[in-house]
Amino acid sequence: MEIFSAAILGIIQGLTEFLPISSSAHLILVPWFLGWKPEGIVFDVSLHVGTAIAVLAYFWSDWIRLGREVIVGFRQGNLLANPSQRLFWLLVVGTLPAMVVGLALEKTVETQLRSPLITVFTLVLFGALLMWAERKGRQNRTIEQFTWADCIWIGLCQAIALIPGVSRSGVTITAAMFRDSDRQSAARFSFLLSTPVIVGAGILSSLRVVEAARYPVPHAADMNWAILAMATGTLCAAITGFLCIRYFLRYLQTKSFFPFIIYRWILAVVVFIYYMRYQS
Repeated sequence: MEIFSAAILGIIQGLTEFLPISSSAHLILVPWFLGWKPEGIVFDVSLHVGTAIAVLAYFWSDWIRLGREVIVGFRQGNLLANPSQRLFWLLVVGTLPAMVVGLALEKTVETQLRSPLITVFTLVLFGALLMWAERKGRQNRTIEQFTWADCIWIGLCQAIALIPGVSRSGVTITAAMFRDSDRQSAARFSFLLSTPVIVGAGILSSLRVVEAARYPVPHAADMNWAILAMATGTLCAAITGFLCIRYFLRYLQTKSFFPFIIYRWILAVVVFIYYMRYQS
C-alpha cells in the first residue's frame, strides 16, 4: 500500500502542480479522504523533485536560450537588447515576491492553513476569479508583450499560492489574463515563472532531509520500502507533470478554463459536505 499510495500521490502532484486546481489542496484532501497517514518530509521532497524535473525537462531549451542570451547581454553591456533577455529579467523580477513570502511565511502556512475548510474557501474564490478573468480579459497580448508592471503583478499573485487551494498556476494565469494576456501565453509565463520556485522548493526540502537524516525517519521501519516509495513518487510526479504541461498548453490553443473552474467548485462542495457530515 505504501508503493500504491506513493504512485497515486505522485500522479496527483504531477497533474495538479500545473493545472489550475491546486496541488497543495489535493495533497491535503486525498490522504484526508482516504485516511492515509502523512508520509513525512522525505516523501514530500520526492514529489517536489519530480515536478522540478518535469518543468526543467519541458522548458530545458527555453532556459538554455534565455541563459545564453543573458550571458551575451552581460558581454555586450546591454541586458535588455532582445526579447529573450527581457523575458529572463521579467521572470527574475516576478519570482522575487514568492521567494520572499515563501521563506517568511512557510512555517505559518504549514501549521495553521492546512484545514480542509480553508481549501473550500480558496477553491471557490479563486475559481470565481479565474472565471472573471476569462470573461473580462481581452486576451490580445502575447508573452512578448508583457511589461514590468505585468511581471510584478503576476509575481505578487504567485506569492498567494502558498495558501492551499489557491493554485500557483491558477493564480498566475488568472493574474496574467486580468492583464489581457491570451490563455497560452498566460500559461507559458506561469510555468516558466514557477520553475525557480519549484526547483527552489525541492532544494530547500532536500536540505531539510539532510537535517532530518540525523534522526529516525518516521513511517519508515523498512528503509528499502521507504526508498522505493520515494522513487515511485518522484517518477510518477515527473512523468505526469511533463505530460500535463505538454497537453495542457495544446489544450489552451482552442479551449477555455471553464472545466477547471467547475471542477474547483464541485470539489469544494464535496469537501464541505464531507467535512460537515463526518468531521464536525
